[in-house]
Amino acid sequence: MYDYNDSSELVLIRKAQRGDVKAFSELYARIYRELYRFALYTMKHPQDAEDAVSETVIAAYENIHKLKKEESFRSWIFTILANRCRRKLKTVQKMEELPESLAAAEQDHAESCDVRKAFMKLDEEDRIIVACSVLEGYASAEIGRMLGMNPATVRSRKARAIDRLRRILA
Repeated sequence: MYDYNDSSELVLIRKAQRGDVKAFSELYARIYRELYRFALYTMKHPQDAEDAVSETVIAAYENIHKLKKEESFRSWIFTILANRCRRKLKTVQKMEELPESLAAAEQDHAESCDVRKAFMKLDEEDRIIVACSVLEGYASAEIGRMLGMNPATVRSRKARAIDRLRRILA
């Protein structure tokens, strides 16, 4: 996991904000797997996940000069990704009308869609906390540094978000 006491990522962020393409590419290389896993978990289709990550990276590159706090880079880019995924899901859901004859065969898919829909009902910051913790294995302290929160706040928000997911899925 990334430690913000190591200034190499912060240096890359500052260089990227000044237009250094190579620095932005290095940032992207460091975070791509996490972005892709988050998008894949959210979208469930590899091509949709890849599209969401690509669009996110383009948007982040074009807008990195607007990033106010370098320490917030990861939460900032995950927020962009969460927004892209949500827009793509709305489009995909409108296009996915299953005939009744396929409904039984798609039960597992439907259950995973329910989890995805429940996940998307969380607010963006809670989705980032749950995804970083559950999917990526970040500790509360690491998530807290990324989001500028106290680790105890991260833990309590994660617990409330998971409880909310349980209630939605019950």
